[in-house]
Amino acid sequence: MFNGANILITGGTGSFGKKYTKILLEKYKPNKIIIYSRDELKQYEMAQAYNNSCMRYFIGDVRDKDRLKKAFYGVDYVIHAAALKHVPVAEYNPMECIKTNINGASNVIDVALDEGIKKIIALSTDKAANPINLYGATKLASDKLFVAANNIRGKRRTEFSVVRYGNVVGSRGSVVPFFQKLINEGVKELPITDTAMTRFWITLKDGVEFVLKNFERMQGGEIFIPKIPSMNIVDLASSLAPNLPVKVIGIRPGEKLHEVMVPKDDSRLTLEFEKHFVIQPTIQFTNQVDFSKNRLGEVGKPVKQDFEYSSDKNNKWLNKKELLEMIGAK
Repeated sequence: MFNGANILITGGTGSFGKKYTKILLEKYKPNKIIIYSRDELKQYEMAQAYNNSCMRYFIGDVRDKDRLKKAFYGVDYVIHAAALKHVPVAEYNPMECIKTNINGASNVIDVALDEGIKKIIALSTDKAANPINLYGATKLASDKLFVAANNIRGKRRTEFSVVRYGNVVGSRGSVVPFFQKLINEGVKELPITDTAMTRFWITLKDGVEFVLKNFERMQGGEIFIPKIPSMNIVDLASSLAPNLPVKVIGIRPGEKLHEVMVPKDDSRLTLEFEKHFVIQPTIQFTNQVDFSKNRLGEVGKPVKQDFEYSSDKNNKWLNKKELLEMIGAK
């Protein structure tokens, strides 16, 4: 699919974009990989590591529709990863988060339709399910925009889907590198928000490969959710520093005790596949798609009524050895 193709990644200088670029270059022979982001320093630094002849670096913001239009010209596939993602920062700067995460998503959709992009996947987050913080609310709105875009494409070929997953081990802003930094600095205790807190965990590599595979699976309108393990925050801390005590500091503004990726209210729309879930769109105006069988021939079945996929009710849990292997794999 990606051999000879032109691929664009918004927010491409982030952890996901760099890993996605690395895997694309290793496994495929794309015609162009276009990195679209607004930080010239990060682009300069990324260009030192990824300077293949197919690489292109575009300075631009998803808030700027005219610049997006220039960048999307001739592109086949788009991964929309650009977002403001820091929960407390979004609480303090709500309109900036809205401008990027909602207005930016709308711009990406409009330009994708205008330029005839074949397929586009937007990256979401577990915080978009039953959101209690502004970041999660903006990503829910973005998810809804991308799913609904399939109903306004008419006869145009563009297909839109969403991938939602949990915390990425080792990514910027993640608790794992934060704890590792504190341990290396010789702290006497590790700060945790709540002893009952749980989170979903996935490696960056697994996240990228899930997105790559969903370009093959997608029919347009799905929210793809991988089956990934959970871990209690206290167990995570003790795995990284078994001899250090923990100090409970309380939940940050806008933070949840547990994360949800499939809310109960979406159970009637949810299909379970062997290694992932799919939330079907609530409305299909154009193509009536049978999402129970995807383009790879994989078959899914409806989940039970009131099913909920949450980090505290998961049937797969990380132990210390598995966590350390995930950190090593990244």
